[in-house]
Amino acid sequence: MIKDKYLDINKITTDKSVLRIFDIVRSHGGIVRFVGGAVRDAIAGKHGGDLNLSTDLSPDELVEACEDAGVKTTPIGLKHGSLGIVINGTTLEVTSLRKNIKTDKNHSMLEFTDDWRADASRRDLTINAVYADDEGNVFDYYNGINDLEKGIVRFIGDADQCIKENYLHILRFFRFYSLFAKTPIDKKSLQACINNRNGLKSVAVEQIRDELTKIILTPRAAEVLEIMLDNGILLNWLGKSDHLSNLEFLIRLEKACGVEPNAMRRFFVLYFPDKALAENFAMRMHLSKKQRETMVKWASTNIGIENILEDKLRRKVLYLYGREFCLDKFLIEASKQQIVPDNLLGLIKQISESEIPVFPLTGRDVIMSGKADDKEVGNIIERLKNRWITQDFSLSKEELLSAI
Repeated sequence: MIKDKYLDINKITTDKSVLRIFDIVRSHGGIVRFVGGAVRDAIAGKHGGDLNLSTDLSPDELVEACEDAGVKTTPIGLKHGSLGIVINGTTLEVTSLRKNIKTDKNHSMLEFTDDWRADASRRDLTINAVYADDEGNVFDYYNGINDLEKGIVRFIGDADQCIKENYLHILRFFRFYSLFAKTPIDKKSLQACINNRNGLKSVAVEQIRDELTKIILTPRAAEVLEIMLDNGILLNWLGKSDHLSNLEFLIRLEKACGVEPNAMRRFFVLYFPDKALAENFAMRMHLSKKQRETMVKWASTNIGIENILEDKLRRKVLYLYGREFCLDKFLIEASKQQIVPDNLLGLIKQISESEIPVFPLTGRDVIMSGKADDKEVGNIIERLKNRWITQDFSLSKEELLSAI
């Protein structure tokens, strides 16, 4: 199905230099079109879809076309027909059309083609198989536009076969369901995901982690994770959670506060782990060192919501742990108790903009005072700092020195 002038090209990209790729390909008798996320999101009125393109030129022909035009290329995945074309310092991925050649009932191999429908047939979901050219003409081979409008998320063709071609399609199905669905989950697609869930064991943990991170950052993450957990989709990575309502509360709270969603914060609220469980979660999900340390710090630091709501106690938390930790801890603890404090936005502003006090005394100051020898300096500084914190950071340098 072709819809003439259906889409304003500015909804896909406002960078006109990108359109040079269309002229380069046309000059060699080829066709190139936007595909996937950028087209899907533009039709749905969303922003942020990846800017990918497809062409009926082979990778070698595309390289030749770019060389003739004096445009630099870089290999991204030539084995799979993907070439990076550098336009204005930005590398855009252009992939040659491909079709699946079945080798047996469960496996297939790729072959280049000039058949756009064949290329569309090997994509995962109907809403991801919509193409658009530089004039806003849209090419929809599997009713993706209709599904987007009705909020239906489903696989192209046989769902079971589509999943077997790449088991990561299971997690992609749930991610896009969370983002675009307006109807109950497609029963055939869900059943295919359940039937093939053990295939996820063959997918790299890093890929599983990245997809789950994208899922938990969606506005309907709690609802979708509940479906996945209830049907054993995540059995090898995430256990049952008793805190899905807390996660849903956190998502609403983040939005009310105008705070950027944070995947680690949301994973934490899904389980409220102790230190050991936080370590275990980080290991199983192959988190980065910084992410692991953050999760463990949240788990091992016993700071209740009252320590952040009360002004004096909050100043102490801010001094000891910093603004970012204080904000995260507030959101975590508020979600745990599911409470929204009075003057929520004012509290967030105070946390984000508070000046962190600086301890006015140094070890050299203590030594120069003549009141202590070198061996005592460290302990004295520690005791004075504790007194300074207890006095709400009000003691001056002179008052601290007089207290030695």
